[in-house]
Amino acid sequence: MSRIAKMPVVLPPGVEIVMEGAALTVTGPQGSLHHEIHPSVDVVRDEQELHCSPRTAGGGADAMAGTTRALIGNMVTGVSEGFEKRLKLVGVGYRAQVQGSMLNLTLGYSHPVEFAIPDGIRIETPSQTDVVIRGIDKQRVGQAAAVIRGFRRPEPYKGKGIKYADEIVVRKEAKKK
Repeated sequence: MSRIAKMPVVLPPGVEIVMEGAALTVTGPQGSLHHEIHPSVDVVRDEQELHCSPRTAGGGADAMAGTTRALIGNMVTGVSEGFEKRLKLVGVGYRAQVQGSMLNLTLGYSHPVEFAIPDGIRIETPSQTDVVIRGIDKQRVGQAAAVIRGFRRPEPYKGKGIKYADEIVVRKEAKKK
């Protein structure tokens, strides 16, 4: 059995879980998330803990039990604390600004880049070169950060581009004569 699936998901105070058949809804102070449980996985509630286990042996059921446990754990963390990704713009003239439901980026192209902020995601720009993405769904936060980073990935010679705040760009040496 998966080692991850063996660990229970502990429910912090203020988080409620409703299980109706294969549907699981997690509600907390930050909001509410919904997930359909895979048919090969059993989820059992034991007071303030959830336990995931495979229904059958083999056939990927062990892996799905671990995946389901990780998804439920991320949902519980999201509705109680939320998730955050930080991006940093590196380059002369690179700027970011939130205007309504659009993130306007100036990235050295001949045109400004506009990114429509998805539902359930909050984007802030504390400074012109910092972008903070927050939300309760870990996958949506990570996807939004990846799409924004994809507009101008960091290049290895000067390090210019959009990078994650904790990312280290390995620099290459320039060509010599």
